[in-house]
Amino acid sequence: MVTALVTATNVDATAVNTIAWLSAPETTIVVPVYQRQYRWDIGGCEQLLGDIRAVSDLHDRHTHFIGSILSTAADDETDDSELVLIDGQQRITTLMLLVAALHHTVSADPDGDPALAAELERVLVRRQLPGSTDATRTKLRPHRAWAQVFESVVLDRRSPDDVSRESRFDDNYAFFRSQVRPDEVPRIWRGLQKLEHVAITLGADANAQQIFESLNSTGEPLRDHELIHNYVLMGLSHTEQSEVEDDYWLPIEQNTGEQIASFWRHYLVMKTGREVAVAGERGVYDAFRQQFPRLDLDTLRTHAAEWRAYSEAYRVLLMPADAPDADVARQLTYLNTFGRGMYPLVMRAYHDHSEGTVSRDELIAVLEHVQSLLLRRTVSGLGNERLVARLCRARDDGPESLVLAIARITPSDERVRVALKYSELPHPAYVLGRIAGVDGIDELDLEHIFPVAPADSWTGDGVREWADYSDDEQNSHRALAQTLGNLALLEQPLFERALDKSFPEKRALYAQSAVPTTADVAATPSWTTAAIADRTVRLTDVFLRVWARPRTVGIDDDGLTPVLDAVKRRGWPRGWEREFEYVEYRGEHWEVYDVKYLFNRIFRRLWADSREAVVAFSARRGGPIYEAQAWNGHWDQLDEANYLYMGWDSKYMLTAVQGVLEEAGIAAEVFVKYSYFGAVM
Repeated sequence: MVTALVTATNVDATAVNTIAWLSAPETTIVVPVYQRQYRWDIGGCEQLLGDIRAVSDLHDRHTHFIGSILSTAADDETDDSELVLIDGQQRITTLMLLVAALHHTVSADPDGDPALAAELERVLVRRQLPGSTDATRTKLRPHRAWAQVFESVVLDRRSPDDVSRESRFDDNYAFFRSQVRPDEVPRIWRGLQKLEHVAITLGADANAQQIFESLNSTGEPLRDHELIHNYVLMGLSHTEQSEVEDDYWLPIEQNTGEQIASFWRHYLVMKTGREVAVAGERGVYDAFRQQFPRLDLDTLRTHAAEWRAYSEAYRVLLMPADAPDADVARQLTYLNTFGRGMYPLVMRAYHDHSEGTVSRDELIAVLEHVQSLLLRRTVSGLGNERLVARLCRARDDGPESLVLAIARITPSDERVRVALKYSELPHPAYVLGRIAGVDGIDELDLEHIFPVAPADSWTGDGVREWADYSDDEQNSHRALAQTLGNLALLEQPLFERALDKSFPEKRALYAQSAVPTTADVAATPSWTTAAIADRTVRLTDVFLRVWARPRTVGIDDDGLTPVLDAVKRRGWPRGWEREFEYVEYRGEHWEVYDVKYLFNRIFRRLWADSREAVVAFSARRGGPIYEAQAWNGHWDQLDEANYLYMGWDSKYMLTAVQGVLEEAGIAAEVFVKYSYFGAVM
């Protein structure tokens, strides 16, 4: 029996060249009313433009796939040549804005190529039917709520009333205008002509919603490390892919195991000196692509050898027992008490040690400094988030700069003394074990000398029972139950016997302990709040020696965040107008509350103080300073011949602030103080 193949009649899917598809005279695309509003931000535009530049510079056989575009034929009441767009609006709209920016750039250039301008116009403008009275219309037709704005941008029909208008169409068009110089238009056009997509056209009986859901909702999205893997191998021959896979990628996977995603994030923080976003933005993959643009095979081999070497260091961080030196292994085990937040810094230190450029003693000193920093800040109630990137930047300037950077954000002895006296002790087993100088703390239990929940019969002196203590006395004891002075490490058999016992009975058990700081408690005749305070003072002296703070002059205000570590936010989230409490600029106190004002003030100040740096940065980045107000949007005039464009989104503005301050060499001297709103945004 022979089974005949059946051809689908309701779905037509064809791989097409995107620009040829858009340029075809019969192509007219309608965005239906139910489609969501255009939402691409400047970050998405920046990535698209980077992809187009990259593919433009590659061999002619290379193309760039932008996904699938899903449409259906218009109903009988409209032009039957129109396609109703079901999926792909964001990409097609952004491409149209880019082509419009190229077209207007060529048209405004006295030396522009008329033939190129005509090709660009064919992408934008629909063919006029004979006898039609309609004015020229765009190939892409948003629904009525946005059509006038979109067409005024794409067709360059701005009116005086549009000057202060805010829209994503205006912002993204302005971004493309700012980024592409007239002499680069042919390069971008060449890259655009290498874009491909799958055009899926539905017949009248096809279920558009079911197909849309199938394209967008089924399957698990690729994770960052999987995207990196595909990106690295894409474009290589099968033989080249096998080489990179076997020699580099598989060893990286073996070294990092289930933590491969964390490895790439930590590696990129180490490499860039910047925090890398994790949730919701493919931040690790985007950071990787920015750090490693498309690579030829020889360059890829060089980078991949470095990735593999750092993955070997990462394996030792994850499994300190693999370190050949016992003291280094012990310090790495100690460090893991605090999690993996400092891995970017420590990974480099261990890698340099394994390469012979950092001695054993220097490595151990770094590990001790990092532990002191983390523990002292935790004891003092300070967060340890967003510290590692600034320390990686300091390490780039040399070991001395790293020690200075650690010291500046490590709380003082005085602050730690107060915190240890009254606050709950963090990581108590680790702290008590190191103070006592004992190993094998996994075999010891944490003993509360005064119990957290004492029985009414409990007594600290063998005379008065807990039920006879006054309310104030009970409250004082409870307040100190979790502090350093009331905690001890005790061998498990002794701990089981001491459970729920009064202090006089515990003393005899403590005397049998091999832990020196626990055995010492046996010499105390009664256990009172005064005894707890006295023991806290003695142990604090040891604490401050074990977790010493590097000597330096001054300590940074712990509430300040270096501007290079400020949080980049997408769009304009609620509360952005009050994100900052103030800004510290080279010792000056600025009443600056939001990133837009910060952007304006930084560029205006540097225009006066470091104009050469601003000009160099703007020339390299394609803005934000221009010699004319060449498009619609928000501008600020710097002088008679230069204008600052203010129409960016918050993420782009903060990136520009960081970049121009680095260009001027003063980024390390600028800090932001987050407000209550900024802290919870």
